[in-house]
Parts: sequence; C-alpha cells; structure tokens
Amino acid sequence: MMNTEEPTLHKSINAWQIGLYGLGSMLGAGIYALVGKAADSLGNAIWLAFLAAMIVAMLTGLSYACVGSRYPKAGGAAYVTQRALGKPWLSYVVGLCVMMSGLTSMATGSQAMAETIGKAMGMDLPVKLIAILIVLLVGLVIFRGIRESMWVNIVCTVVEAAGLLFIIFVGVQFWGSVDYFETPARSTGGTDAIPVMLILQGAVLMFFSFIGFEDILNVSEEVKNPRRDVPLGLIGAMIVATLIYMAVAITAVSVIPWADLAKSPTPLMEVAKAAAPWFKNIDGIYIGITLFAIGNTALLNYIMGSRLLYGMSRQGLLPAVIGRVHPTRRTPHVAIVLLFAVVTCLILSGSVKQLAESTVLLLLMVFSVVNISLIILKRRKDEPRGGFEVPIIIPILGAIVCLTLIAVRIESAWSAPGGYVAPLVALVIVLVSLGLFWITRPRNPIPDELD
Repeated sequence: MMNTEEPTLHKSINAWQIGLYGLGSMLGAGIYALVGKAADSLGNAIWLAFLAAMIVAMLTGLSYACVGSRYPKAGGAAYVTQRALGKPWLSYVVGLCVMMSGLTSMATGSQAMAETIGKAMGMDLPVKLIAILIVLLVGLVIFRGIRESMWVNIVCTVVEAAGLLFIIFVGVQFWGSVDYFETPARSTGGTDAIPVMLILQGAVLMFFSFIGFEDILNVSEEVKNPRRDVPLGLIGAMIVATLIYMAVAITAVSVIPWADLAKSPTPLMEVAKAAAPWFKNIDGIYIGITLFAIGNTALLNYIMGSRLLYGMSRQGLLPAVIGRVHPTRRTPHVAIVLLFAVVTCLILSGSVKQLAESTVLLLLMVFSVVNISLIILKRRKDEPRGGFEVPIIIPILGAIVCLTLIAVRIESAWSAPGGYVAPLVALVIVLVSLGLFWITRPRNPIPDELD
C-alpha cells in the first residue's frame, strides 16, 4: 500500500478545459497540408472523408471515453491494459509506445518551430539549440502546474482554431458555388456514384487528423469529475473538430478548384489569400498560427508523457522515483526532467523523422489493445461502472477498425519506395521495449494501486 501522505496530482481540470485539451491535441498544423492531399483523390468530396473518418475514429474515441470515466488514472492505456490482461510486459510496451509517439512529436515539432522562427526572422539560427530551449521552456510551464499548463493550452487552441475559423468566415460567401460530390473520376466523365472505397481511402488519410483524443486519458487523474467530464470533453472535442474540418474542407473547394488545391504546398493559405485579398501580410499571420499550433502540440505531448511515466511508476512498471510529485507544485517533477533529457537526446540524434512516421502504427496498436481490454473489462461482473458506458459492440468494432488500419498502413507503406522503413522502425521500438522490460524486470503492479 502506498503512503497516503505523499503529495498527489492536483485535481483542477473541468469539462471545458479537458475539451479544449482534446481539441488542441487534434487541431494541429497538419490540417493545413492535409486538405491538399485529400483533394487529389477526392476532389470536392473531401468533407465526406472527414465525416467518415470521424465515425471511424469515434469508435475508439467512445471506448476511451468509457475507460476514462471508469478508471481516471494517469497511466492511461498502460493502466487499462494491465487491469484487463494482467500482463506487465504488454502494459510496459503499450506505455512506452504511447510515450514514444509523444516524444518524437515533441522532437520534430520543436525543430520545425525553431526553423520557422529562423525563416521568419531571416536569420540562420542554431536549430537544435533553439529546439532544446523551446522544450525547456515548455517543461518549465508544465512543472509550474497543471492549471498554468491548461491556460497556455487554451490560448494556443483558441489561436489555432481562430486561423481555421477565419478561413471559414471569409470563405462562407463562396459556399454553394460547386458540386460537393464531384470527384476526379466524375469530373472526367466517369461514374456518377462516389465509390465507397474512395471515401474509405480518404477516411484512412483523415483518420490521423483525429489522433490526439487519446491524450485525454493521461490527464484524467487531474480532472475534478472524471466520470462526467472526461467523456463529455473527449466526445465534445471530436465533434467540434469534425465540424471545423468539414467546414474548412467545404470552404476550400468552394474558393479554389480542387485540382489547384491538390497542387499547392500551402492550400489553406491560398484559400485565405483568395477569399480575403484585402487582408495584408496574411502569410506572416499564418506563420504565427503555425508556431502556436506546433508549440501547443509540444505542450500537450509533454503533459501526456510526464503523466504516463508517473502513472506507470505508480503501477510498479517503472522505478518509484519517477512517480514522485513535487510537494508544492503538485506536478511529477522527476518525470518532467527525465522527458526533457530524452527529448534532448532525440533532437541531437538528428534521425527523428522516420521514428515519428512509425509512431502512427504504434498508436494504432495501442488503440487495438485498449479496445480489446475494454471488451474484457466489460465482461467482468465485478468491474466498476463509469459515468459513461458504451455497448460492447463499440470496442469490438473499434478493435477491428484499428487492426484493419494497421494492415492498410503497412501495405501502403511497403508498396511505396523506401516505405518499409516505418513499419520496421515500429517493430524495432516494440522489440527494444520488450528488451528493456526483461532487463529492468519491473515488479508486478500492486493490486491496491489498481483499485
């Protein structure tokens, strides 16, 4: 049994804060390029792909909402896996895979942020040094407290959303000017029906624009009323993100022909320029928005990673020292310092890109395990019920969808030149995680800590 006098994480997050946390995780800078990629295959019907992607992602999102309302633990996916399957090695691998997705995102994002700052200033800055300083600054904010971190996230999320809402606002006057079911095949005299497979292929691409909702699970221990607020925030964030994405997609193809969008390296910026020619220096504005988006992603991944390490330590999967909480700030300060050291090493290594590409596969694997874990937990009669329950068919379908996406992702990667690298790197990460588990031999989770 753990010492009850030890400081614990501060429960200060409410429903709208957790919703903005999830929304900030999903509304990244990627959407600005994603619209162009989707237009190449879907034409004006991009909005359908976002709708289909939301339905697909929502299956796992609902499972996470159920898990969060039942078990508000910082260990997140690692905790649920251990509770359901009782396999410390699998829980360990799941936890490290989730952590790697956040760390690589931080390493790539901070360097991209440093490069963007250098270009905006017209200076040749030391990118790696600036990136490390950015990570240090983010770490200091997170050490300061979860309340302060949430306010920074709110500011960044509002700025991110404002950039997309501006595009919708100036472009809504163009709505209705095109056929929103037109695809490349139909525009060249092909079939009038939109092929279901075409929409599904687009949904696979758009699915990854919803990744980020899973981070909510790792801060659920700091939510005031997790039984109600975790599912409310998570599902609400996914719905709001979908509405913004669909409106942006409709606006984009209304303002600029889809064929031109597909060719543009910065499609949404072109849309903003065409819809609001009176707005001067719009390029500079969107560079600023990009910095806020990348910075917010780093912040949220840092929060997620520190809480995950804290939770895994409390489970006994990692050394107990990592789970220490600062007595004044009520934050996992040892985990925060450890993450800074690891991300610094990743930045200095210079080989993060392929690592980052592989983490999508790792997250899909984690989604599959969490869905399967929820199936098992829902079948146990003595398991506590949460404030939000879903029928067992939801995690079953969620697991099937995620496993299918893994197969599709591997097949598409393997067929592309050099695409086999990402799946192999993902496999190596799993094997290294297993190796670390057998080397460190962590103790089994204490039953009392799983209550």
